[in-house]
This record gives sequence, C-alpha cells and structure tokens, in this order.
Amino acid sequence: MNKNLAITCIFGLIAIILGAFTTHGLQDVLTTREMSSLETGIRYQIYHVIVLLFVNTHSPFSNKLKNYVSYVFFFGIVLFSGSIYAIHILNYPVKSIWFVTPMGGLLFMIGWILMIHFFLFKVINKKKVNKIITDSILS
Repeated sequence: MNKNLAITCIFGLIAIILGAFTTHGLQDVLTTREMSSLETGIRYQIYHVIVLLFVNTHSPFSNKLKNYVSYVFFFGIVLFSGSIYAIHILNYPVKSIWFVTPMGGLLFMIGWILMIHFFLFKVINKKKVNKIITDSILS
C-alpha cells in the first residue's frame, strides 16, 4: 500500500503545483471560463487524493479493494483532470480529446460505487450477524 500512498502523494503535489501555477501564472492569460475549468480539474484531483489517503489507510479495506479503488481513481484523475490540463495548459484541441474527460468521470463514479458496495455489505452482514445472535439468545 505504500506504492499507492506514494502515487497519491505525487498526485497531491501535482494538484498543489498546478493550483499555484494556475492562480499566479495563468490568471492574466486564460479566460474566466478556462480558469473555472482548470479549477474544477484541480479540485476533483484534490478530492480524490483525500479519498485515496483514507482508502489506503482504512484497515477494514482489504489490499485487493485498496488496489482496485486506487487504480480506478488514479486513472480517473489522469483522464478527467489530465484532459482538462491538456486542453487549457498545453492547448490541446478539445475536439480531439472531448471524450476523455467523461471517461475519467465515469472511473470516479466506479471507484465510489466500489466503496459504497463495501460499506453496504458491511452493514448488511453486521445486521445478519446481530440477528443471528439475537435469535440464538431469544431461543
């Protein structure tokens, strides 16, 4: 899991650097709409970095789940935020990569669904265990 945490920290560092660069270096170059789009990419990257820190340090998660969620979010960050950076910082033509950003968003959703699935089954299994215990005590 140290590998996942190291990659997560790299993504966090990149987001901070890009946030500073965007605010201080591109403010006079980009339109308000372009700045807003870049800020969205940076914000989503930071959100998922924070979640990845939780995922990779949450002991009830198995290593398999930690890896699944981490890789899905890593690729989501690269596709979602990376495509926004490519468009606005590298001037990559929107028409050639328009489909990449939604694919990254879809990967974010898949990562969240994986965690929802884990937590729902944890609650459901806990209720089943409690019911079994209650039934055996009352019998």
